[in-house]
Amino acid sequence: MDRDFLTELFSAFGPVTLRRMFSGYGISADGVNFALALRSGVYLRADETNIPQLEAEGSKPFQYQQRRSGKVVTVNSYWELPARLFDDSEELAGWARAALAAAQRAAVNKRPRSRKTAPKKRATSGKPTAKARKPTAKKKRSAKR
Repeated sequence: MDRDFLTELFSAFGPVTLRRMFSGYGISADGVNFALALRSGVYLRADETNIPQLEAEGSKPFQYQQRRSGKVVTVNSYWELPARLFDDSEELAGWARAALAAAQRAAVNKRPRSRKTAPKKRATSGKPTAKARKPTAKKKRSAKR
């Protein structure tokens, strides 16, 4: 899927931003990523509100296989776009709005990232640290000739 196709697909929804991601694009509106377009298809953001509707359409959650272990990972927050919506951009717009709402709810519920702080100083045993020690005079070495 190319950029023009995706822009046209979501045209009834409104303007979207496409960013290169993995093997395709992340699709966002108002700075919120609500869909993925990958080699395997288009996936909409989902939560407990719109998953039943996606299941009723026969959609499945996004899955991928890890390279090293071969383990199949299921990502329940993105579900396959029902195939019939590729031909109905008006109905797709409603599904995209539901996906955007799910993404916005997830953003609100997301814990804020903690800022990295400076490491705490270790307790000392009363001895001065290497930096705090007084400099000692260097001994002169006698040159052997």
